[in-house]
Amino acid sequence: MITVHHLENSRSQRVLWLLEELGVPYEIRRYARDPKSMLAPPELRAVHPLGKSPVITDGTVVLAESGAILEYLVDTYGNGRMKPAAGTPERIRYTYWLHYAEGSVMPPLLFKLVFDVIEGAPMPFFVRPFAKAIAGRTKSTFIAPQIALHLDFIEAELAKSVWFAGDDFSAADVAMSFPLEVAAGRAGLDRTRPRSMAFLDRIHERPAYRAALEKGGPFEVLK
Repeated sequence: MITVHHLENSRSQRVLWLLEELGVPYEIRRYARDPKSMLAPPELRAVHPLGKSPVITDGTVVLAESGAILEYLVDTYGNGRMKPAAGTPERIRYTYWLHYAEGSVMPPLLFKLVFDVIEGAPMPFFVRPFAKAIAGRTKSTFIAPQIALHLDFIEAELAKSVWFAGDDFSAADVAMSFPLEVAAGRAGLDRTRPRSMAFLDRIHERPAYRAALEKGGPFEVLK
């Protein structure tokens, strides 16, 4: 039995969703974030040395990293589903988006979340103006342009096909869901980029997505 070590409001939501799409039985072990730091609790280090989520255990296999987990589940339990055939252009796009999700688009989104926290964090009054100025300048000159660049790129790429890898839904769409959810909730993605928003609308209507959300609990990044 697969166990998903599920941290609330995290990338592990995608793992639950993929398992629902594949129809693979699993169990959830839940972890709450530290209310002050918003980091994962130390109990996760008993599962994986980095103490981060997502992590799955499957027999003797202990696997972290979102992309690696999605690939493992599709290769082990997909029976040819959820990824294009080898040697096709769609397979190349599939591999690209599976890695792009965490390797390219998530870093600037994460930077924005971190600098947003810095701007609003309590600090001595004499430090606050400098900290806010540095955070604001970093966001306006580097982070925001990078996010806009990636969102424009994604919007243009979605003009090529219904889903990221082609006309068929795949694990690449599961991978890309989290950065687009974050962008829509916290980084300005809206209806001015209609294809990206239509992608989110489509995944939100999938029964497996809804089932994973019901089992995984509230997903605050959507707000």
